[in-house]
Amino acid sequence: MASDSNIARHIRSVVGRGEKALGIFLTSGFPDRASSLPLLQAIDAGGADFIELGMPFSDPLAEGLPIQYSSQVALSGGITMQDTLQIAKDFRASSETPLILMGYGNPILRYGVSNFFEDARSSGVNGVILPDVPPEEGSFFVQAAKSSGVDFISLIAPTTPSDRVTKIDEISSGFVYAVSITGITGADLGSKKPILDYLKHSKSLVKNNPLMVGFGIRTQADVVEMTQDADGAIVGSALVSLVRRLWEDNSLSLAERLLEIQTFIHDLKTGTLNEPFENID
Repeated sequence: MASDSNIARHIRSVVGRGEKALGIFLTSGFPDRASSLPLLQAIDAGGADFIELGMPFSDPLAEGLPIQYSSQVALSGGITMQDTLQIAKDFRASSETPLILMGYGNPILRYGVSNFFEDARSSGVNGVILPDVPPEEGSFFVQAAKSSGVDFISLIAPTTPSDRVTKIDEISSGFVYAVSITGITGADLGSKKPILDYLKHSKSLVKNNPLMVGFGIRTQADVVEMTQDADGAIVGSALVSLVRRLWEDNSLSLAERLLEIQTFIHDLKTGTLNEPFENID
């Protein structure tokens, strides 16, 4: 049965306009607690179709160096799960853009799985992505999410067998997250043809959910190319790296930094349109 969640409907609406969806990842509490909400709002204003808010964790297995660094900075700054949920709630007060929490299972187990999903829902969160919790093995997480009305979004990779892709599509809601490469976030995409072939095959198998692609997508050109057979693209490490560079430049005001972020997102979003590049006669 096709997923009819808020996230899935939103992505399908974007695709129905002849566009592709753009998801953006930002680590909660990075570069600091006070900047998190203004950054989310700048990402939203830039045209992101949904936002992933990362829950900092001390051992983020799927993450490359930029996101590992952002988690370390956030944890050193004292960010907590309660802070992250409050940031989500504050964002939801002024925006209807779908918001997804992305992180790892251990902090949620410590928080209490049922309590976490209930609190996430009441904070305006629409979905959760947990790369280290396979849906078949994490049925308690899946059921708790479903009971709370929160999407449980699962990942597939180039090494995922076809029958398992079909099973994951049946269990997931919101969308299926196609990892573009076997590795960590922010890694070089390398040769594109095998990735495009994998995405085309995956799209033929994923019937119930939109298919989003992420990992290694950095530029507008990447977005254009990687969404040929996907419903949209997710950008994370490139945004986190830009945030780090801007916040390390003490000559910039907060307003200037946020404008740079908004412009970066707008440029990426332009890559999801029917005609992303201007024709020059």
